[in-house]
Amino acid sequence: MRLPGSGQFIGSLIGQCLGDALGFPVEGQPYPVCRDYVQEIILEGPGLRSRPGFVFGQYSDDSQLARELILSCVELKSFNPDDYARRIADLFSMGNAVGGGQATLDAALRLAQGVPWNRAGTPSPSAGSGSAMRAGPIGLMFYDETESLIRAAHDQGIITHRDIRCSIGSVAVAGSVAYALVNKPIDREDFVREISQLVGVIDQSAEVVYSSLTDWIELEPIDAIRAIISSGYAFGDWQDWQGLTPFVTGTVLWGMYAFLHSPENYLKTISTAIEIGGDVDTTAVIAGAISGAYLGIGSLPRNLAIYLTDRGTWGYGELTQLAMDLYNLKILRKELSPYA
Repeated sequence: MRLPGSGQFIGSLIGQCLGDALGFPVEGQPYPVCRDYVQEIILEGPGLRSRPGFVFGQYSDDSQLARELILSCVELKSFNPDDYARRIADLFSMGNAVGGGQATLDAALRLAQGVPWNRAGTPSPSAGSGSAMRAGPIGLMFYDETESLIRAAHDQGIITHRDIRCSIGSVAVAGSVAYALVNKPIDREDFVREISQLVGVIDQSAEVVYSSLTDWIELEPIDAIRAIISSGYAFGDWQDWQGLTPFVTGTVLWGMYAFLHSPENYLKTISTAIEIGGDVDTTAVIAGAISGAYLGIGSLPRNLAIYLTDRGTWGYGELTQLAMDLYNLKILRKELSPYA
């Protein structure tokens, strides 16, 4: 197994946060708006458009929760669901969360009221992407420990989302980051096969769903989203398409597709993640975490990344140091314990 470099750990966290910050200004906007934004602002322009009420570089709860996941693991030297649940509750109950879906908010309120972490999550049929969007760091922590990766990805997910599809999406994102860390160049068919087998541990039927991604890798984005819709993995109809809903399966598949469509180009990956419209901060978070883990921080646009912020805190420097702290525990000091 190829040993990851520190730049890949940094790249994954910064890649996630920057994808978030680039998608946040047009979150929830329809396909035509996001398509034009990608072309005019990200690919051709300076990329510095902000969301009303925020400065450019602000990321959402997608990345706030990923950051808190790493902070918990660094402090405790492994994944601890009780501690992470407390951090989720604090982020929302103190009013510090930027955005946030209803399922996550409801679960956070239950956690704050003392409901145990494994009972607080919003049950089925709610199946949003809130657990998958923050799962990237699990891939960094347990890239070489498959059982720990699957269990930690599942457990961190059910803190807020108890639908099995949410656990599957969380495992898929963590597994994608782990694969990208140690495999270069990317073999796209092998990538899909590995992730499909991982999610199959949670639910055998999911293996068929995720393995279908192989059929779409070579398609252009418009054709790929049509294929995902026609397969029933995303809600909507292409004839009146407005964008991806937060439904976890379609969101995760699109984030993975965006990376596999252009694995050597971070900005193109993020652009693909965003242009389709809808829940584009989350698709860009997923694609960015995988892309950053693969390419490393040196291949990410620093002229944009330096603007990262959480309302004046946790900017580029602090996030970089946090990723290094995790790298030091995992690679250099080998103090990060398996999740048993």
